[in-house]
Amino acid sequence: MTTALPERIVCLTEEATETLYRLGEQHRIVGISGFTVRPPEARRDKPKVSAFTSAKMDRIRELKPDLVLAFSDMQADIAAELVRAGLPVHVFNQRDVAGIFAMIRMVGAMVGVQGKADVLLAELKAGLTGVAEAGIDLPRRPRVYFEEWDDPMITGIGWVSELIGVAGGEDCFADRAGAAGARDRIVADPQEVVRRAPDIIVGSWCGKRFRPEQVAAREGWQAMPAVRDGHLYEIKSAEILQPGPAALTDGLRRLHEIIRRWAVGGSGTRSPPPL
Repeated sequence: MTTALPERIVCLTEEATETLYRLGEQHRIVGISGFTVRPPEARRDKPKVSAFTSAKMDRIRELKPDLVLAFSDMQADIAAELVRAGLPVHVFNQRDVAGIFAMIRMVGAMVGVQGKADVLLAELKAGLTGVAEAGIDLPRRPRVYFEEWDDPMITGIGWVSELIGVAGGEDCFADRAGAAGARDRIVADPQEVVRRAPDIIVGSWCGKRFRPEQVAAREGWQAMPAVRDGHLYEIKSAEILQPGPAALTDGLRRLHEIIRRWAVGGSGTRSPPPL
């Protein structure tokens, strides 16, 4: 018996939307997250039916999706309500680079384009390899503190920590990156960051503007190499904090350019460097 492929898909997070567009299967998408910015045509063309932890249930039901794609325990309540409404839901939970690859492979299989998914995966893996080789050639490796949120201070999740390494740096809090929940990556004592002495600080505050001047003014942080030398940078959360193609492309390239600038002795800056 042949199982029909989904033709009406609601994507509750951006990475599923971007993946389907990268696979050339965007015609299947009938609803997206209101936080979606990649690709820009998705935000322009597709109905917005959810935030991250809330959704317009009546609107989703009206769209009659034959598949809803969600992400993580943060959307568990939404997923449960949709399941109770009789809708088919798949919740991804990728937390590292391998998980991102697996998600892309599974989305491709779900819509019957495994070949396209293999091509995309090969392209993304080649990009990682190229950046990794450039990172190995750098004259020195900086210690990097990645801040996902400021109050409370939350360090980078697994795929971010891995990408820092690929880009040529060392994650100051790699020991916490494997924790699935943000609460397990909270830095309760700001002086712990000072003790780990990062050379670079990268902020990506989950959709709000990174404020390097506020970070630099934290008590005792002025003597930290990153603050002393002015190496505080922002990477937009849409580029690095969505576990999909964006993190493996634009997010990784921005990390590498920041690290490369530091490694070759470039002056500090509080603006994101160009790609």
